[in-house]
Amino acid sequence: MGRHSARAFTLIELVVVITILGILAAFA
Repeated sequence: MGRHSARAFTLIELVVVITILGILAAFA
């Protein structure tokens, strides 16, 4: 379970970071 949660959190963080970067790029 721990490994699955870690993987899920990693994927979510990656998506969030990419989304934030995309929004910043759009504003810039």
